[in-house]
Amino acid sequence: MYRIPFDRVNWVTSSFLIGTALIALVGVPIYLVKFGLNWFQFAMFFFYVTATMMSITVGYHRLFSHLSFKAKLPVKLFTLIFGACAFENSCLNWASDHRRHHKHVDHDEDPYDISKGFFWAHIGWLLFKLDPEPPMDNVADLRKDKLVIWQHQYVHWIGLVVGLVIPSVIGYGYNHVMGMDPWNGALGGFLLAGVARIVVAQHCTFFINSLCHTVGRQPYSTSHSARDSAIMALLTFGEGYHNYHHEFQHDYRNGVKPWQWDPSKWTIWTLSKLGLVDGLRRVPDGRILLAEMGEARRKAQLHLAEISTHSAADTMHELVEKLSANYHELEKAVADRVQLSREVLNRWQDETRSLMRELRRAAATA
Repeated sequence: MYRIPFDRVNWVTSSFLIGTALIALVGVPIYLVKFGLNWFQFAMFFFYVTATMMSITVGYHRLFSHLSFKAKLPVKLFTLIFGACAFENSCLNWASDHRRHHKHVDHDEDPYDISKGFFWAHIGWLLFKLDPEPPMDNVADLRKDKLVIWQHQYVHWIGLVVGLVIPSVIGYGYNHVMGMDPWNGALGGFLLAGVARIVVAQHCTFFINSLCHTVGRQPYSTSHSARDSAIMALLTFGEGYHNYHHEFQHDYRNGVKPWQWDPSKWTIWTLSKLGLVDGLRRVPDGRILLAEMGEARRKAQLHLAEISTHSAADTMHELVEKLSANYHELEKAVADRVQLSREVLNRWQDETRSLMRELRRAAATA
């Protein structure tokens, strides 16, 4: 208790985060036991979770923070309104923090620096005031957007009305029409689509800052702590492929492989076909494969350094040489901006994976 820096506690934010969590953990189970869950309350919760999370991933994150595409008014307005309902601050503040995170990842200037511990990266940086408070000097482009400034000025009122009052009013109205106690409906709307949804959306977002810098794979780079997590991708509408994102932050996709779960990517692509967004930014496939091959080569060289038996070392040295040859060939093609066919890229990718499997077998038998 005596080590807590009470002079740095952000009392408003802390009270909200702790208060909503307690209401969700205590109030929701009591409500469900006493009144049960009807399909309408569940549908409203599902809509609000989806709208809120997609507004953070598609809007706050990929559109405004990374400028991964350009959006028309309806998309910008929707994501700013429902982004406010997440109660994760204004888009302007959020983007400023996130851009600073990418610029200084794993260093002291990173607002949610994982090297300060899991708790700090997850929620501690919000509970305690940053000292000194970083200036918002990296969002000059967003300050020119009138919608972003409007949301910045009224973000808490938007979140309160749209995120808490309206679900309560809708719950009241539905129960009234259906001949049930309207106040039970209002309470359900407030607790489920309101408070519980806020807690779920916030902590899913926070886990990207904490869990996805702690656990998972690093297929593209180990120069930073970001990791890919398919589980977190399921919970965050595609944001869990964090190693890729940190390596190629301006790509509108996070789950770049066809089989990877990324509803945010699919939504952006669909909106582009509807004419509501354009200018989608994509990293060339050759550069992506080059990053994968470079990381595979680095891991292969580490395996080789650990081998003690002469025969195994010869085998692994040969495999490393093949990986290096492929890497340099692709590196030259990318540098020369040679247009590579999908068949060639797939062949290189398959060969890289095959070589890595052989390396793992050789390392296991050494």
